[in-house]
Amino acid sequence: MTKNSFYILLLTSILFTSCIPIKDLVYLQDKNTSTDQNTVSAVETKPYRLQVNDVLSVSLKAIDPKLVTIFNKTESTSGTTGKSEAALYFDGFTVDDHGNIRIPILGEINVIGYTLEEVRVIIEKKLLEEYFKTDANIFVTVKLAGFRYTINGEVGSTGTKTLFQEHVNIMEAVANAGDITTVGNRKAVTIIRQTPTGVQMNEIDLTDVNVMKSPYYYLQPNDYIYVKPLRQKTWGTGQTGIQSIGTIITLLSLATTVYLIIK
Repeated sequence: MTKNSFYILLLTSILFTSCIPIKDLVYLQDKNTSTDQNTVSAVETKPYRLQVNDVLSVSLKAIDPKLVTIFNKTESTSGTTGKSEAALYFDGFTVDDHGNIRIPILGEINVIGYTLEEVRVIIEKKLLEEYFKTDANIFVTVKLAGFRYTINGEVGSTGTKTLFQEHVNIMEAVANAGDITTVGNRKAVTIIRQTPTGVQMNEIDLTDVNVMKSPYYYLQPNDYIYVKPLRQKTWGTGQTGIQSIGTIITLLSLATTVYLIIK
């Protein structure tokens, strides 16, 4: 092998190893080509069960608004619409260390481990048993005061985010954070989840369409997401072929200059 051939081979190998392949950048690829691309897969999602420090928004309505005014923590004709995150936090009902929330008149109600629908039924039943008759037509709404999660690593915008919707999947969370950067590892996104039995940590591959079958595809409130960097970020050779060629040319020019000076 001649010296020129060696240099060409070295240049080509560096170029290909430093570039980020397109398959590492595309989300939800169907890697099993034998299956029908139009097949609909079931997405695993379970109702969220309340934990300590969750903040609930509880709203009571009736035919006569005056009947339920005393039960509502704040008076608002528009419910949670238009409220800021801070207002929802201070006006909401926080689950304390014992798993209880305190509602005016009703007092403490244990909600730990219950779903939002189960809490709604508990409050409604207690109101009908102790304060109202059926013909009062009370209407109870129980929601989380914002869906909070934290995302860090190779994304456009890190930090704690809040979305005002009941269900959030990992793709929505990433998009809300400005997407994963070019040097972010989409094949190993770590999700850390606090559960009543302890902390769970799992890695998911966002480039594989089968990620939608994962129990971590749909997030839970207070999940922590971490996107690791690719090795190309530490190499510093560039993220694309053009950038890599520019880096290599710069290094060759530097080497040539040093050689000529020494010569």
